[in-house]
Amino acid sequence: MPETGESRAALAAWPTGLDALAAGWQPLVRGFLRSAEGRRLSDFLQARLAAGATVYPPEPLRALQLTPPEAVRVVILGQDPYHGPRQACGLAFAVAPGVRPPPSLRNIYKELAREFGQPPGTDQPLAHWARQGVLLLNTSLTVEAGQAGSHARIGWQALTSQIFDRLVAGPRPLAFLLWGAHAQALRPAGADAQRHLWLAANHPSPLSAQRPPVPFIGCGHFGQVNDFLRRQGEPAIDWLGNARAVAPTCPRPPFDGIIASSLPERWPSG
Repeated sequence: MPETGESRAALAAWPTGLDALAAGWQPLVRGFLRSAEGRRLSDFLQARLAAGATVYPPEPLRALQLTPPEAVRVVILGQDPYHGPRQACGLAFAVAPGVRPPPSLRNIYKELAREFGQPPGTDQPLAHWARQGVLLLNTSLTVEAGQAGSHARIGWQALTSQIFDRLVAGPRPLAFLLWGAHAQALRPAGADAQRHLWLAANHPSPLSAQRPPVPFIGCGHFGQVNDFLRRQGEPAIDWLGNARAVAPTCPRPPFDGIIASSLPERWPSG
């Protein structure tokens, strides 16, 4: 059967993409796949593919290919990939080239334009973020076509939790952007968390982006992250894809050096 555009946009086989993983992620991911949980996950995916299921994205491990652990400076947590045709690309909230942005991504672009006074300068800004050290990690790395959350309980969280825990425990202060209750529930307590910046807001979905208590539109997270990075002596993220860091044009909440302990444990957002 000839390969179609739709088949190229879906997972063809599992496992895939292991050799392209950043070297620093290789031991963790390969160790997971050798574990009992990893073998169960692989068996499930192989069975679903053999049964003819369409599974997205074609490269579930792409975030770990573009952003090595030693390069991570910012973490943005998603839930599961987009489940529409040709949308998911292996980076949380991002879509494949040439695909119309879904509503949540359009709200991310809207907040960028509000903060910086201009829209992104490329149609693939999130891939540009990933190459600057922004880990765009979904907690579930696959989904079946048209079935949101369909792979939420097949074992991906065992891997993504290991990734998250490794980053939290590392010595480098990181910025964590927690959009929505699902992401906020993953924020740990304890001393390891205190060195990091934790920013919470509602999910960028149209159902919650402008709702209290912390609307996504107007949250000012992108500029706050750059303030934090500069205080660490690191370059700002070029959020717009202009190869330069544009200063925010809208007022945003000040960052006063208070990190994890300054935020409540969880915002009741959508």
